[in-house]
Amino acid sequence: MGRAFARRTSITLEGVNFVKANRFGRLSAVALVAAGALALSACGSDNATNTGAGATSSASGPKVTGTLTGTGSSAQASAVDAWKQGFTQANPGVTVQYSPDGSGAGRKTFISGASQFAGSDAAMSTEELTSAKAVCGADGALDLPVYISPIAVTFNVSGVKELNLTADTIAKIFRGQITKWNDPAIAADNSGVSLPDLKITPVHRSDDSGTTQNFTDYLAKAAPSVWTDKSSQTWPASLPGENAKGTSGVVKTVTDTQGAFAYADDSAVSGSLGKAKIKVGDKFVALSAEGAAKAVELSKPADGRAANDLALSLNRTLTDSSAYPIVLVSYHIVCTAYKDQATVDLVKAWENYVASDAGQKAAAAAAKSAPISSALAAKVKTAVDSIKVKS
Repeated sequence: MGRAFARRTSITLEGVNFVKANRFGRLSAVALVAAGALALSACGSDNATNTGAGATSSASGPKVTGTLTGTGSSAQASAVDAWKQGFTQANPGVTVQYSPDGSGAGRKTFISGASQFAGSDAAMSTEELTSAKAVCGADGALDLPVYISPIAVTFNVSGVKELNLTADTIAKIFRGQITKWNDPAIAADNSGVSLPDLKITPVHRSDDSGTTQNFTDYLAKAAPSVWTDKSSQTWPASLPGENAKGTSGVVKTVTDTQGAFAYADDSAVSGSLGKAKIKVGDKFVALSAEGAAKAVELSKPADGRAANDLALSLNRTLTDSSAYPIVLVSYHIVCTAYKDQATVDLVKAWENYVASDAGQKAAAAAAKSAPISSALAAKVKTAVDSIKVKS
């Protein structure tokens, strides 16, 4: 999604606030947040569906100034727009630039030293963490989980807004083993639904994508007999279908193509498209922010990480029907150390706002995401507070 950095927002408020948070806990209040938040105008992302407020909170902190640059996840773009709005309202001397060029591009830009943070729908690999030491110092970089979102399995079939699909059926469609919408495998789980004799056109990301990595991780673990490829941020080149760049490119292609079938971050999927319920245990589970948060709650920390690196290993073979298994946790990747105190202060202030109750409410309203839990937010704050000036 090559595009210019988003425009600066310059509205002045007094103070900057961070709420330690009565967070949503089990997140049953996500819908109330979305309904009650003040609407904001879009701040330059072509992935935004709407934007949310929640810019202010209850405890004052020092103001910061300067320019903060990030690159990365297009799935995160709507949330970043909302975070920019809230953060720059409280800090009118700050400009936040974010280019949603994709998670892979974001990590590469960060490692090159051209940005202060990266947005990524996948945590840094061991090799990337090693490479980041050249810019970040001996302790390298940190993965901070700040955005939880369900990945929608979405489609464009006239008259059909909802389908029940198993992991095996989804995998067979993307592998070209199921090619018509009225295939018996689809019909078997959708009694009473009128399915047309229409060609299925699978659509996938053309760019390296954390959304692709999360989706293929789900297929590899939930449908291993069908999806024989490993999890990857790059879609297998041998498979059939159309490709498009970025989240917005995928959604536009599906919207413009009758019979199309794709995966995309839910924040960008319009109401005109259908969404699949996914089989979990013996039930079909509808996509929801609460279900995505439950899946994260049932997952574990990734192995072999430094104390303040918060990368997660997501459980894709859940049996708890309150969880939605096709979920991405999107990270902000930051250095453990920066060249000067001004940059340290700016990065700390930004990430503390992003993980704050106000920041998470703003993202929920803007991107239909699930706020991170209070326990996870506390770990993020500890990690952010550890950032220092290079010695």
